[in-house]
Formats: sequence, structure tokens, C-alpha cells
Amino acid sequence: MAAVEGVRPSGGSIFYDPRVRGAVYQIVVVTGLVALVYFAASNAKINLERAHITTGLDFLSRNAGFDINQTLISYSATTGTYGRAFLVGLLNTLILSAIGVVIATLLGFVIGVARLSTNWIVAKVASVYVELVRNVPLLLQLFFWYNAVLKPLPSPRQSLDFGGGFFLNNRGLFLPEPVLGERGGIIPIVFLLGLIGAFGYSRWARRRQMATGQQSPVGFVAAVLIVGLPIVAYFAAGQPVSFNYPALRGFNFTGGMQIYPEFVAMLLGLSIYTAAFIAEIVRAGILAVSKGQTEAARSLGLRAGPTLRLVIIPQAMRVIVPPLTNQYLNLTKNSSLAVAIGYPDLVQVFAGTVLNQTGQAIEVIGITMAVYLFISLVTSIGMNFYNRRVAIVER
Repeated sequence: MAAVEGVRPSGGSIFYDPRVRGAVYQIVVVTGLVALVYFAASNAKINLERAHITTGLDFLSRNAGFDINQTLISYSATTGTYGRAFLVGLLNTLILSAIGVVIATLLGFVIGVARLSTNWIVAKVASVYVELVRNVPLLLQLFFWYNAVLKPLPSPRQSLDFGGGFFLNNRGLFLPEPVLGERGGIIPIVFLLGLIGAFGYSRWARRRQMATGQQSPVGFVAAVLIVGLPIVAYFAAGQPVSFNYPALRGFNFTGGMQIYPEFVAMLLGLSIYTAAFIAEIVRAGILAVSKGQTEAARSLGLRAGPTLRLVIIPQAMRVIVPPLTNQYLNLTKNSSLAVAIGYPDLVQVFAGTVLNQTGQAIEVIGITMAVYLFISLVTSIGMNFYNRRVAIVER
């Protein structure tokens, strides 16, 4: 008679029990991992001592001694520390990733919908865009935007003048810089309050519509809160905003704001590349919605635009959001390619210059990896929360 699965035969070896074998295998694997980590740590310690390199994070408080051309916070080569340089690189990575995600999402949705257009030219142009961009390596596209598009721009003395203090040349885009006066701080506060108010009103209007079927002027109210209130605050505070305009002095511009070519090349490359993948995700999500939904909407008299916006896209989002999260993570991690064209992101500043100057390889690489891991986890948590909100089927 065959032995019952999971029961050790009488008088047989204890290793016939699958639970015992499983426990033994796990113990062996854990022991091997602990031994590997111990060997790696011991080897690293010996090599560091041989190279007279001390461990720890004390190096973050030492003077950096190098300059960074694009900073969102105050930084100088003479007074800036390695810790300050780390913050500069981190903020540059975050601002690039945040703007890139927004542009890639908007462009990807437009291209994805265009691929399903009944207009033959529109659909084919969108298809060519997707196939061309997806199949060319991102690094080559970054080189294209930086070396073939931005570098050939004219020198500062021959800048393209768009009027109003906007100038474009091979050193970047120069534009007026807003300067807040004594009472100017109230304007961004009012703008932030307007955003919060518009978001709260939108949620209230949605719940009201679900309960009663009555629609509310969400767009008009949001425009008043986000645009109208800051304008009122601007005049009420005595117009406390002035502008510092760029002016040509010698061989370059002084004053105003400067957007560097490296940032523009990275933003264009990441956004356009990621948008091609998002477009395919959007197309797949729309095709996943039953055609009966479209037919039902049109039978009620809805035109193609409202049908897509109010019926198809909300249902397609449950298919779109999960793979969309992966593209957001990819865009953030792909920003590390900025080192190839000299954009001062986290990898170029911290894992590049700081590592070369300090030799603190373990600490620098460990911190860099932890930062990217944290950003990815926060992005995933936020998108998972949003995914639960848009999911039609309760889980």
C-alpha cells in the first residue's frame, strides 16, 4: 500500500518527512547567506584597513571643494559640504523625475488614444512614434537631444530672442525670474490653499453626483480657487512681485533664471521614451474595455469625446494603473543615466564626484541604493493606493 503523502512510513528515515526536509533546506540556505555576508564584510574590512580608509558617515560634514552648476538650494564650492552636495543631487533627481512623470503621462495618454483613432494618418503617426522610440536605446536618445539638438544652438550673442526676456542659446534657456516683495509670501500660500480647496470641492461634488445624480461646476470652481484667488491676493498685497530679467553681459547672460541644456535633454529624453511605453499601456487598457460599453454610451446619445472620457477611460484605469507604476519607477531609475551628459543628479554628484574624492565606496553606494529604493517604495505605495481607489471590483 502506498504511503500517505506527508506521513513518514513506519521505521523509515526522518528525511522522508517533507516538513523536515524543508526545514533542513532552509537552514542550509540561511547558513550559506550568513556565511557569504560575513565573508564579504570581513574582506571589505581588511581591504579598507589596507588602504587606510576609515568607515562611517563623518565625511558628509567635510568640505566638498567642487562646484555644481545647477542647484535648487544654496551651495558653493568653498562652504558646501559633501552632505550638502548629496542634497543638491537628490533634489535635482527628484525634480527631474517629477516633471518627467507628468509630461510622460500626458504625452503617453494622448499617443495611446491616438493609436486607436479612426483617422488613418493620426493612427499611423502615433504607431511610428511608438515603434521608433521604444526600439532605440534611451542613452542614444539622450545623446541625440543633447549633442544633435541643443548643442548646435547659437552662442549667447546670437541667441534666439522670443521677447519678454526669453532667450535660447547653447547655454540654455534664459527667462525672467520672479522676485517676491515684502508681502509676496502670501501668494504661494493662497495658491496652495486654492489647490486644497479645489481638491476638496472635487471630492464633495463627486460624492454628491453619485448620491443624487446632480453635477457641479467643478472646472469653474477649481479655476476660481487656483487662479482667481492668487490674482486677488496679488493685488490685495500691493502687487509685491517683480521680475529680474536676463541681460547679455560680455559673452553670457546675467540675471534671470537659467535652465541648463543638460536638464532639458534629460527631460526630453526620459519623457518621450517613457511616453512610448505608457502609450501602449493606455491602448491595451482601452481595448480591454468591452465594446458593449461604447455601444451603450452612444445609444444614450453621448458623443465620442464624452464616451471616451466618462465611460471608457475610467474603466480602463484598472488595467492601466498597475503597469503604469512600473514605468514611473523605470523613469526615476533611468534618470541615473544623467551622468552620461553631465546633468548633476544624485549618481553624478554623490556616487561619482563624492565617491572619487572621499573613497567611501561602501557608504556612498549604500546611501545611493537606499535612496533609490526609498523613492521606488514611496512611488509604489502611492500608486497602489490610487489603484485601490480606481478599481471597480472591491477586493
